[in-house]
Amino acid sequence: MGITDRANSRRVDQRSADGPLVHAGDVSVERLAARLGRWTQGDGTLASRLSQAVGALIAGGELRPGDRLPAERALAAVTSVSRGTVVAAYSDLADDGLVERRQGSGTRVAGAAASAVPMQRPGRGEALFSALPNAIDLLRTVPQIPDLAVQLITAHTPRLDLALLPETDPAGLAALREQIAELFRAEGTPTTPEQILVTHGAQQAISLVINALVAPGDVVLAEEITWPGVTDSVGLRGGVVHGIPMTADGLDVDALEIAMARLRPALVALNPHHQNPTGTRLPAQARHRVAELAAQYGVPVIEDRVVAGISFDGVVPPSLAAERPDAPVIVVESVSKWAWAGLRIGWLRADPVLVRRLRGARQLADQSTSVPAQLLAMDLLAHADELRRQNSRVHHARLRLLQSLMAEHLPDWTTVPPRGGLSLWAQLPIGSAAALARVAATHGVSVAGSAAFAASVAPDDHIRIPFTAPDEVLTEAIARLGDAWREYRATL
Repeated sequence: MGITDRANSRRVDQRSADGPLVHAGDVSVERLAARLGRWTQGDGTLASRLSQAVGALIAGGELRPGDRLPAERALAAVTSVSRGTVVAAYSDLADDGLVERRQGSGTRVAGAAASAVPMQRPGRGEALFSALPNAIDLLRTVPQIPDLAVQLITAHTPRLDLALLPETDPAGLAALREQIAELFRAEGTPTTPEQILVTHGAQQAISLVINALVAPGDVVLAEEITWPGVTDSVGLRGGVVHGIPMTADGLDVDALEIAMARLRPALVALNPHHQNPTGTRLPAQARHRVAELAAQYGVPVIEDRVVAGISFDGVVPPSLAAERPDAPVIVVESVSKWAWAGLRIGWLRADPVLVRRLRGARQLADQSTSVPAQLLAMDLLAHADELRRQNSRVHHARLRLLQSLMAEHLPDWTTVPPRGGLSLWAQLPIGSAAALARVAATHGVSVAGSAAFAASVAPDDHIRIPFTAPDEVLTEAIARLGDAWREYRATL
């Protein structure tokens, strides 16, 4: 497969849902300013922050080789900074080889040689495992284990005829694959065991797919705010993640179609049900259209469903694969979020041909999944519906507690309570989420802001707050965060 079969190698007229960012090679100054987000917040000079924001748009594929950036004076006027700030920012970009500046032709995004290798960024997911010692960890969504899961784990007795096998299939135990296939069938997605690959958690499943389908320089589409395990995995392959705008209901499907047509992606990675971190739930009509687009363009779609079953109103739609059987949809799930976070058993459902290909890659990576862990997972999967309901009840109550704590300690923050999942996406009324996180650390609470989840550039104005900690820990954490917010706001 050549580069023209996978990724777009030509300059495109990239458009978002509310108007073109680039038209006939000239970048709209108004749209560019809007896509830069809250770039003025953070560390460093205004010029360095502006160059970083524009550089992120180039790295994310929204600005393509040959696109002409707005004149310094025009961009300065729209962003309310001095012309000297824009001149310095453009100079920084030129020094980094990202743009070319020529007298009479303006500033243009550098050509293919400069854009062939994506901008290297630190792993975003690493930030979610960086809680400070003696600080309350609000970085990760580690759910409380349901009482039923504790009972099942305590009572578990492994089948010795399987547990003592000298080796096992890299795709997973046959009995477990059939059990997972039956769960899919019961939810409305026709599935055979040959379509199932058992993995060490959902993240391994996502990484296996990305490693198999993404080559250096390829474009991958994802929500503009998404799980960093996707963006980090694509970055390790040398690919570029292009963020698709989101609405109050989740992914903007109109913008997705435009990007699929113009960027010719190798893969689309979505988390449409109780999206992490925004908590959005994609409506049924939009879900169906995503499947239609996957079939129309022949672009594989990863559907991350790890928290789909944690539903506070009981609404859990079938997978995207059920919407259109001929669509190349790869469904990823695990037991970690609704049964036991410590049990690293996940799986993917895909076309049998792709499963066989991934089975070979899996064998090279780590041979196979632990047999005792697979056997324990079978006990939990036999009670999947009840475990999901119990998990949903526990965390719905914890969300209500978090809402009351937010009203007490952070009344000026804006939130939309999710209808499922494990975290609340909270918007600051002013200031920088990254700067607040640094202040919060001094108050003994670790939080993650927009930057940890942004596929490309995004407004630095949200904090993800998991509601998975015990009640007393969550209560103390939000009190500390409230103290940090008041201290930080006083400096603005």
